[in-house]
Amino acid sequence: MEKIRRASHAGSWYTDNPNKLSEELDGWIRAAGLPKSSDVRGVIAPHAGYSYSGRAAAYAFGNIDPTNITRVFLLGPSHHYYTPKCALSTATVYKTPIGDLPIDLEVIEELKATGKFELMNLRVDEAEHSMEMHLPYLSKVFEGHPVKIIPILVGALSAENEAMYGKLLAKYVDDPHNFFSVSSDFCHWGSRFNYMYYDKKYGAIHKSIEALDKMGMDIIETGDADAFKQYLSEYDNTICGRHPISVFLHVSQQLDENKDKILTVRAIESVQKYTRQ
Repeated sequence: MEKIRRASHAGSWYTDNPNKLSEELDGWIRAAGLPKSSDVRGVIAPHAGYSYSGRAAAYAFGNIDPTNITRVFLLGPSHHYYTPKCALSTATVYKTPIGDLPIDLEVIEELKATGKFELMNLRVDEAEHSMEMHLPYLSKVFEGHPVKIIPILVGALSAENEAMYGKLLAKYVDDPHNFFSVSSDFCHWGSRFNYMYYDKKYGAIHKSIEALDKMGMDIIETGDADAFKQYLSEYDNTICGRHPISVFLHVSQQLDENKDKILTVRAIESVQKYTRQ
């Protein structure tokens, strides 16, 4: 029986007009001007409303070559629901205004069988925006290519659990038909976020935040999960998506050192947009 997750943020966080949404995504991808590469096996992209992050996200999704990819693991942070674990969707299809994305129920069952995941009900699923903001881009990029998704809500994980989930997911990254889409916004600065870090040597506050985020991005690109954890411990950067990123860094570390680098970070373009909010 089909169980549908509605595009619950369409019409607010992004347009629910299919033609307009398709045109926007096409335009942003064209403007990014990136070549599609089969070497790109994972991206980190933002999850803010498209008026803030739509153009920036194209610098991640525009790199994807959909030709041989049949499955996308979608990792997003939880904003409203607390769990110390990762949670799996109970839906069978995720809707978007420009095309629906079926869930790979076989892989969901494999992950459930490990006993390490909990299930999120449809109310929790539809309240969360972190994964939904990736869906229209995935629908656009994989237009005409059959693809299934595995949505994984990543909770407030301990360092040990980040490593554990990374090991569980590592077997999937070996398969070139699989892709990872990791949802993360970077620094949330200001009193409302209880984060006021400011290094005056960079001048204006937004330049300090940009430097802080760039430092984190540079560490992420090395694929070193321990170094990323040390960075977070030292600066307390409010990276919304730090747990999904850490899980994916542990996934990538399971690969042999001589294999192709799978992590491409295209988040730099988003920094200015977020720091000026």
